Amino acid sequence: MKHLPLQNPRYIALLKEFSLHLKRLGYNKYSQQALPSSVREFFYRLEQQDIHSLDKITPELINRHYEYLSQRPNQTRPGNLSQSMLQSHVWALKTFFNYQEAEGNIKENPFSVLHFPTPEHTKREVLTREEIRKLYRACETLRDRAMLGLLYGCGLRKGEAEKLNLKDISFRSRILYVRSGKGKKRRAVPVTGKVIEDLQNYYYQERVHIRKKEDPDSRKSFMLNRWGERMHGQSYWRRLQYLVRKVGINKSRRISPHSLRHSIATHLLESGLSVEQVRDFLGHSHLESTQVYTRVNRNHLI
Repeated sequence: MKHLPLQNPRYIALLKEFSLHLKRLGYNKYSQQALPSSVREFFYRLEQQDIHSLDKITPELINRHYEYLSQRPNQTRPGNLSQSMLQSHVWALKTFFNYQEAEGNIKENPFSVLHFPTPEHTKREVLTREEIRKLYRACETLRDRAMLGLLYGCGLRKGEAEKLNLKDISFRSRILYVRSGKGKKRRAVPVTGKVIEDLQNYYYQERVHIRKKEDPDSRKSFMLNRWGERMHGQSYWRRLQYLVRKVGINKSRRISPHSLRHSIATHLLESGLSVEQVRDFLGHSHLESTQVYTRVNRNHLI
């Protein structure tokens, strides 16, 4: 809904200010576009009701907008908006009004008295140690093993694996450096002997034979796709799905690259590492994020 036309100059100016605010705070590019787009749709509907001032926006108007969103068709696929998409609209409006309150543009925040249902979060999928062993046995290339080493053995997020460069791995010291993790955090990840061996084998025996694209990014990237370009998220996802299907893991389970991160966290805690040690390994900012793994169903593990 980012192309909906607005007539009110004040609404247009507020959207521009909001976008700059999100950029200054360090929101990612998707959020910098998605949040103002949700607010634009709200403003568009306000104009249809001849409401042109923030001071006239009431909790009831926001509730009615939520009811409208609950019924309106999805623009990209059949059906209505999903619960997670509704939550995204709510989050955008709440972020906008909190910003307006902080700036002193409104006397009362209409969101302060509102409560909306939150969607159920997808269950964290954790693979057993035997399933991890099966994935390793199913590998067909040294790159497959290196991929599992990064996502499971090092517990990297998909985005962290994407950004990994040659200079970020010290084979001699057995350390991998994440230079721009979530929240722009940096961390050093100790790498076990078997994982470092898999990474070395890929680097010295397979990567050297991949014809690299003639651009600086491809030459410095550690993981390359078959075209010699930096390996991006979809390539990780597709290759993992291939291995998952090959070993016959239940199709109903949503196994993703992040599932491997969930799995190593759970397995490390089961092996006796403290929550604090696992927190540092994963690069979590808060202990609460790591403590989630202590509540994983023990029946999933062997």
